Order: sequence, then C-alpha cells, then structure tokens
Amino acid sequence: MLDTITKRRIDNCRDILVGKLPDPKAQIEQITIGLIYKFMDDMDKESIELGGDAKFFSENFEKYSWDNLFDSKVTATEMLRLYSDSIENMEKNPNIPQLFRDIFNNAYLPYRDPETLKLFLKTIGEFEYTHSEKLGDAFEYLLSIMGSQGDAGQFRTPRHIIDFLVAIVDPSKTETIMDPACGTAGFLISAFKFIKEKNNNELTPEQRKKLIQNFVGYDISPDMVRLSLVNLYLHGFSEPHIFEYDTLSSEKRWNDNFDVILANPPFMSPKGGIRPHNKFTISSKRSEVLFVDYIAEHLNPNGRAGIIVPEGIIFQNGTAYKDIRKLLVNDYLHSVISLPAGVFNPYSGVKTTILLLDKSIAKNSKEIFFIDIENDGYSLGAQRNPIKGGQLETAINSIKVFKERTAIGEPFENSDFAYSISKEEISKNGAYSLRGVSYKEIKNFSTNSNLEKLGNVCKFKRGPFGGSLKKEIFIDEGLAVYEQSHAINNQFENFRYFISEEKFNEMLGFEIKPNDIIMSCSGTMGKVAIIPEDAPKGIINQALLKLTPLENILPKYLKLLMESPSFQQALNRTTMGVAIKNVASVKVLKELKIPLPSVKEQQKLIDEIENIKKEIENLNNAINSKEISINDSIAKVWTE
Repeated sequence: MLDTITKRRIDNCRDILVGKLPDPKAQIEQITIGLIYKFMDDMDKESIELGGDAKFFSENFEKYSWDNLFDSKVTATEMLRLYSDSIENMEKNPNIPQLFRDIFNNAYLPYRDPETLKLFLKTIGEFEYTHSEKLGDAFEYLLSIMGSQGDAGQFRTPRHIIDFLVAIVDPSKTETIMDPACGTAGFLISAFKFIKEKNNNELTPEQRKKLIQNFVGYDISPDMVRLSLVNLYLHGFSEPHIFEYDTLSSEKRWNDNFDVILANPPFMSPKGGIRPHNKFTISSKRSEVLFVDYIAEHLNPNGRAGIIVPEGIIFQNGTAYKDIRKLLVNDYLHSVISLPAGVFNPYSGVKTTILLLDKSIAKNSKEIFFIDIENDGYSLGAQRNPIKGGQLETAINSIKVFKERTAIGEPFENSDFAYSISKEEISKNGAYSLRGVSYKEIKNFSTNSNLEKLGNVCKFKRGPFGGSLKKEIFIDEGLAVYEQSHAINNQFENFRYFISEEKFNEMLGFEIKPNDIIMSCSGTMGKVAIIPEDAPKGIINQALLKLTPLENILPKYLKLLMESPSFQQALNRTTMGVAIKNVASVKVLKELKIPLPSVKEQQKLIDEIENIKKEIENLNNAINSKEISINDSIAKVWTE
C-alpha cells in the first residue's frame, strides 16, 4: 500500500524536473537513477556501520559518494559535474554487481541546471534504502505516471487488468514464468505477489529464492530493461532475469520454453514490418501475429498463457491473421475475453481482447469459451474513475467453472455474458473469427422464428472516407448531404451541405432512397432513422451507415431490431477509437444474427409495438393533465 509521504516525495521529484523534462518517461528515468544512486550509498553506510567497508563508492568512485556531493565546500555547479560524471561512468565501476551496471547502462543527465539538480537530489535524499514493499509500491506508482510509448505500439497495461489476467492464468510457485515484451515488469511482479498470497505469504527464504529464479523477462528497449530491473529489485529480486532481447528477430533464446507466459506485446509494427527469423510457424511481418505465435510455441507441454491482443488478431482477413487463429483454435486456445474499448484510456482507445492458451484444455475441449466484459470496474472516459458493477471477478469465476466442466466433459450453461462456441462453427468458413459477438444470437424478441444473418436481409454501404466530401466540393444549393444529425433527430428538413448533380453521379452507391435506413456510426453510435418517401435526393456522409432492406424484411421491423438493447450492446462491442468511437468493421455487423419471422408476422409485431407506444403516450398525456390540474388547484389554494 502506497503511503502518502512516499507518494508526496515522488510527486515532488516530478514537480522539480517537469520544467526541464516535460516528458514523463524522462522524469521517471532520472528518478530511477537517482533512487538507485542514493540506495547504493545507503548500503555502503550500512556496511560501514556493521564493521565492513564501502563497496559501491570506493576507490576511484569514492569522490562521488552522497556525502561528497553534499559537502558544504561543493558548489551547485561542482555537484552537477560530479553527479553527471558518476552516472555516465558507473557502469564501468568494477565493485558493483552486474544488476547495477545494467541499470546505469547509457545513463546520463539530460539537463544542465545546477540548482534544479541540487533541489532534485535533496528530495531524493529523503528516501532510504529498504527491502520493504513501500519502495516497490512507490516505484509502481511512479511507473503508473508513464502512459504511452506510442511509436512502438506499447501501452502500459492498467494494474487491475494485469492482476485480472494473472488470477485467471493462476501461476504456482514451482512454475517458470516469462513475459517476452515485459516493459516495466508489471506482469512478473503481479505474478510474484499472486503466488505469495496464494501461499499465505508463508514462503520460506529458500522457497522465495527458488521462486525468484523462475521469473524471466525480455524487452527490446534498454530503457524498459532498466525500469524492469529496478522494479524487480525493489520488490526483492536481488538478481532479476531481465534481458535486452529482440524476441522476434533473435534466435539466441529460441529454445527456452516456459510453464506460464503472460504478455501485452506491442500492438504496432514498425514501418516495413518486422524481419523475423525463419523458425516461426506463421509467416508474417506483423508484430502482434509473431508475438502470439512465439508465445504459443514457447509453452511447455502443460504450459498456459494469457495474452492481451488488439482486435486485428481477432477478425482481420489477412492470411497471417487467419493462419494464427487456425493454429490457436486447433492446438492452444481455450478462452477469449473481450475487454471494453476504453480499458487503455487515456492513452489509447484501442479495442483489446485476452486470449487464454492451455494445450491440455484445448486438446480435451471441442469448444472455445467466450466472455464479453462491458464493465471492468472503471469508467471508460479519460479519467477512468471507479464505478460499480465491475465484471472481472465474475469472469474469473466463469473461467474456473468452464475449466471444471471441460475436465469432466460437461457443457457450460451459456449466458449473454459467458458462452461457448464449437470449434466446428468457428472453423466452418475458414476465417476462424474469434469475435464472439458474431456467433451470438440476438434474443431481444420472444419469437420462435428462424435466425438470419443481418447481411442476408439488407445491403450495407458505409459513408465515403478520405477526400470524397471535402468542403470545397460543397455548393450553396443542390443535392443534399445527409449527416449524423439526421439519424439522431429523425428529421429531414434541414441540411447544411449540398453537392452538384455531377458530383452526385460520381458517388453512385452512396445515394439515399426512400425506406433506406441510416445509422450513426461515429461518435454518437447506433442512432437509427428510416428515410421517408418525400426525403430530398442526396447522399450519406462518412459518419453514416446505409442499410437497404431486401424483400424478406420490413424497414420498420429492421429499425426496431437495430434499436433493441441486444443490437446496441453488440454494436458497442465492435467500436474502436479514442476521442471518437467508430464502427470497426461492417463485416462483423453483417454476421450478427437476428430473428426473422415472416413478413406478415413482422407487420403484426410492428402493429403491436406501435399500439403499446400509443397506450404509453395516452397514459403520459393523462398523467400530465392530472399534474396540471393538481398544480392549478395548489396554486389557487396558495393564492387564497
């Protein structure tokens, strides 16, 4: 538990540096180096008090000790020179262990303001070296400040999602545990804490020592390696096994397998793609595909893994994406957990999914288990404030039940939240889509009708992207451009933009016709309207999706379905984007199954619902009339 004094000291360090180093990552690196520098001096003092000698600041490095830096004869300018020289040369210190040489590898002071450094080091001096959890918690708080390393597609995984994934995978004290893109070692530390709590925090020193030896992390970034080393060190790892290693291009550690792998690998590939070696099963230059392949192939026979992946892995149609999904479904995958699109806010609104791998479960099960989480316990805006109704604990219990049922050959009782889909169904069309919502049945209406894919009852057309509707093409009068507001307000009298007949003819396919349905698919999602008979001639813009009903479905019935809670929930699970949400894939919407009774039964249902709406309207009018009468009576009594 982070105490307020330690938190305040960390915040003070950042406040001092922010004027010189506005980048949070640069602040964290300097605080990291400063803390380790101070702790080495603390350990020297402790050694001297116990009758030993200074180790870290000895021989040629004695002049850099903390006391020498703050000697009254040393000016602020001289302090800056001493400290800068020290951290740049510390990796060459023959008297410090390899761990500390790795931490100081390529370290330097990025600013040259003596007074800033003096104030910063004075604040660092308030910390004292200890192996307690206090400093580990302080460092985790410090790392939580660091958000996106977007150029590499890296986003810091929220702590509660890390702990959630670890709890589901359930590592034990005898298993080897690895993260191939470890970042700041969040998964490794969470697994370490989980195992200690699982054993009631009663591990013997020997058991703890053996446990620590089981953790391994790789990262391509030397900065991330440094942060991982410090993070693990402050959590009691005297010799962390963290390696600067290119997991996808290097073969050096290819033969190292593990019992448990936990990862949130980079979502993006560098321009030109990755240049992997030829040992991967799947041929690809996409980092997310290669990382999933790597993890699957580096599990021991009874190994298991939990991987956070971007939506592309789940449904994209590229050959590599389909090949990796086929590999997973056939040999490794047992569960897919869909997370809300805002989990990584405020750094990224990318939609993510958790893949759970276990060879033994995959071998014994003919189904893949799906969980759709809509509430992770936090609001999905930039602030990510705690909210009620979190579903993570329910998901953990559901996974346990699925595993238990699979072990004894019994089916899982499906619900809207958690359900199983047969591998046969998933592999049927060769796409191996892992988007669970595309297999779910929308059960909004109590009808015994058959289910049909939405793409089989209407034609889809998404509004034009790119430069087709730049403002310079608009004219004062002409053919209408339908916008999102028309779907939201269900009104078609007012238009802001117009195009010429010539431009209209260039954009055939986007034109509006009576009884077409338009749906807002950007920002305000899922609002639906039917184009009336007298609507002006025109086209849709990029924020709209046009659905043209075929003969087997009535427009009003389709509109009712699309306004139903089940459809809206399914639609929300297809969104992506940070500040503005967008429908990620029209193809996924086409795969949604809807109840499709006969046209006669559709009309009957429409009439029933319209009658109910009229009854509600009449009741509301009656209530309003009574309220007015009561208010008039009260007013009359009051005036008398």
